[in-house]
Amino acid sequence: MGNSPKKYLERFLAEDIGKGDITSELLPKKKIFAQIISREKGIVAGTKYAKQIFALKKCKVRIKKIDGSRIKPNDVIMEISGNADSVLSCERTSLNLLSRMCGISTQTNELVRLIGNSKTKLFATRKTAPGLRFFDKEAVSIGGGFRHRIRLDDMIMIKDNHIEVGDSLVELIRKARKRYKKIEVEVENQKDALIAAKERASIIMLDNFSPSQIKRTIDILEKNKLRDKVKLEASGGISKKNIKLYAKTGVDIISVGSITNSVNGLDLSLEVKN
Repeated sequence: MGNSPKKYLERFLAEDIGKGDITSELLPKKKIFAQIISREKGIVAGTKYAKQIFALKKCKVRIKKIDGSRIKPNDVIMEISGNADSVLSCERTSLNLLSRMCGISTQTNELVRLIGNSKTKLFATRKTAPGLRFFDKEAVSIGGGFRHRIRLDDMIMIKDNHIEVGDSLVELIRKARKRYKKIEVEVENQKDALIAAKERASIIMLDNFSPSQIKRTIDILEKNKLRDKVKLEASGGISKKNIKLYAKTGVDIISVGSITNSVNGLDLSLEVKN
């Protein structure tokens, strides 16, 4: 990421506090002890960032459940001690980020488990909340998924709008190959998949293909002795209801935008125990 995680966390907290937590300023100057507790089962992610948020206000944190741990309702994820106004002013920012990251890791892990022992890997997309991509992608990794591109400068990926605005698919691939070794191409039909494979694309994304269409595409590539020379990625319309069917087609990658762009945060709460 362009800035360090700490810079983002400072910005998140400043966004919430504004000129000051005027409600918590009414409280007596005393030390308190609090716990962050899970209200549902899931996979923990983001504890080190929640800890850093509290540290910005000089609170002490003890992590009870490390990232990647499975949790159930009423499990204590972390314990916090510090001045009352400091703990409470960090409450919402830390819970927001921790809840989101836990939600992403939990949903990612659910899909990974549905894929099972096949060679297919689950990848996230760039469909992330602005300013949260680093944290979203890390949560995906904790849940057992992979990050795909973080930024546009990570890898060439030729999509439909590039083809519409620029040259033909063939010309764009050839231009890209003069400068970069790894190239991904998004295609919407079997004809373009064959063209991309013949032009030595590294990865071919089969956009909105049904499982049966993917199988037919693989047959075509195998007949042309090209299947082993390219990785295939299925994307579009994939959910927990059908991900097993897509994994069984033999694709190398399944990418799912919903694990970051429409995820439900895990239900967590901060409770003062004084």
